[in-house]
Amino acid sequence: MDKHPESELDRRIAAKVAEIAAVADHLPGVVVIHNIQKGLSVEYMCPRGLRLLGVTLQEIRELGPNYLQEFFNPEEVDDYAPKLIGGLLERNDDQEIVSFFQQVKLKGEEALVWHLSTLKILMRDDLGAPLLTITIAIKVEPDTHITPKVNRMLDESKFLRENVQAFAQLGKREQEILRMVVLGKSSTEIAEELFISEKTVNTHRRNLKVKLRVHSHYELSQFARAFDLI
Repeated sequence: MDKHPESELDRRIAAKVAEIAAVADHLPGVVVIHNIQKGLSVEYMCPRGLRLLGVTLQEIRELGPNYLQEFFNPEEVDDYAPKLIGGLLERNDDQEIVSFFQQVKLKGEEALVWHLSTLKILMRDDLGAPLLTITIAIKVEPDTHITPKVNRMLDESKFLRENVQAFAQLGKREQEILRMVVLGKSSTEIAEELFISEKTVNTHRRNLKVKLRVHSHYELSQFARAFDLI
C-alpha cells in the first residue's frame, strides 16, 4: 500500500526540525520540539536528551502525549501544562518565552532531577495557529550556590499546590489572625488590635489548626509564607 502523500505542512515541519537539529548539540541544554496540535507529542529531541532518558527518537515519538506522564512528575505536569503552555498559546505571542522548573526521570537515576526549562512558539500552521513549540531544558546542578535557594522555592511551590484547598477554607479574619500568630503576637495583642475578645482569638487559633491540619507554630508559618501572608 502506498504511503499517505506528504503534505506541504509536513514538509515545513520537517524543514523546521532539520533547521533546529543542525545546531541543537551546540546549545547548552536539551532541545525538544513539541507538536501542540498532537497533544504536545515530541517531534524532535536532541541526541543529548535521548541519551539522558535512555530512549530513541522513534520510541519517544510513539509515546505521543503520554511522553509527559512517562518522564516527568505527573502532579507537576497537571499543574504547569494547562497554566503555562495553555496561557502561552492563548496569548499567541511569538516573542513570549515561558520558563518553569520540572522534575525529570533520567535513565539510571532513582530520584527525579530538577531542570529549568524555557519554552516558546517555534512554528505556526497554514491558518496562523501555533503548531510547534521549542523547549530548552537545563539541569539544575546540585553543587551550585543557587541550588539551595531553588530547592526552597520549589519545596514552597509544592507545599502550596498540596495545601491550596485547606487554605481556601480560611476566611479573611482567620487569615489575618494566622499572619499575626506567625509574627509572634499573643492572643491579648491580637484581640486589642482587631477589637475582638481574647476568647474569640483563641477560638480562631484552634480553628486554624483544625482546618489546616497542623499542630505546631512552624507548620502555621509554612502556610503563612507559602500564601504570602508574611
